Amino acid sequence: MLTVETVKTKQQQKDFLNFPLKLYRDNPNFVPPLYGDEKKMFRPDYVYYDTCEAECWNAYRDGRMVGRIQGILQKAHNAKTGEKRVRFTRFDAVDDQAVADALFGALERWTREKGMDTVCGPLGFSDLEREGLLIEGFEELATFEEQYNAPYYQGLIEHLGYRKEVDWEERKIYLPEHDDGSLEKMADYVMKRYNLHFGPARSKRDFIRRYGDEFFALLDESYKDIYGTVPFTKGMKEMLIDNFMLIIELKYVGVILDEHDKLVCLGLCFPSLSRALQKSGGRLTPAALVRVLRDIKHPRILDLGLVAVDPEWANRGVATVVSAHILRLLREQGVEYAETNLNLEDNRAIINQWKRFHAVQHKKRRSFVKKLTVHSAAESETES
Repeated sequence: MLTVETVKTKQQQKDFLNFPLKLYRDNPNFVPPLYGDEKKMFRPDYVYYDTCEAECWNAYRDGRMVGRIQGILQKAHNAKTGEKRVRFTRFDAVDDQAVADALFGALERWTREKGMDTVCGPLGFSDLEREGLLIEGFEELATFEEQYNAPYYQGLIEHLGYRKEVDWEERKIYLPEHDDGSLEKMADYVMKRYNLHFGPARSKRDFIRRYGDEFFALLDESYKDIYGTVPFTKGMKEMLIDNFMLIIELKYVGVILDEHDKLVCLGLCFPSLSRALQKSGGRLTPAALVRVLRDIKHPRILDLGLVAVDPEWANRGVATVVSAHILRLLREQGVEYAETNLNLEDNRAIINQWKRFHAVQHKKRRSFVKKLTVHSAAESETES
């Protein structure tokens, strides 16, 4: 018998967290999130609960767990857009349509109970979380920042009436096959023409002290119209700073200042932690921490994280400076390639930026949407 249970007890929480680790135990491309970070969402003081409500469900067949899903009511995003949406995320299941039907059925009932009329996703609490369903590139190693899923997920979701809302593309960025130095010359020209310079920092703490406020203000301004994004709260800022202190090296961070020392552009990337975290199931055990520190110091792959440009500088070639900085990192650090993570398929500015490299599009992700029909009182009573 198939049952769906709202996650309440400690055991149900443990089942929810462990299910994808068991489902993808033998998959070499699955990369778990940090187990400790995921566990925090079951705490009442979780950083996102000042602007969100969330519910989780587990599916069991004859006592064996066969699926899970989470629903998020992101109030800040709904307030920004005027929409009445619930996001779905952390959907994992065996290849069984009945399981997907049951999980999404529970999610959609909860959506209606909250007075909402649309479900979209996979989207997390914010775009700092994993988002998008993998629809191409199943043979590729996942990045630490994004979720892996099996090919059959798309069919399970589309069978329920969910349709494409947006796609993201991901690329591997290699050094250009023939580097004539033109990119760096152009970057130097832009820097001199506009009296720009890279911002100094003696340490990571010094970086946060110098640029923290402007850093988040620039991110909010440059990302405000990007799909799924929400403004940074105090808790989100503190969480990102904590992560920054753990995994970021200053050599992989660039901030560009104008002649008045105002921040006009920032870019950061970090060493890939995929292999370091696979063996430990996302737990920072002593052995895993050693692997993480090793990969931070001597990376083979770089994950490209945030790039933000002040809108007033968007058409002045500043992105060229970021590209040249990435080029230098690849060359000087002996990195095999960089991975872009998610770029919206219609973001021509960022996609054109990668044409200066030897770029290979190797993955694609999708966010789905479904408008819910209004049920009568009798139908709602039957469902419950």
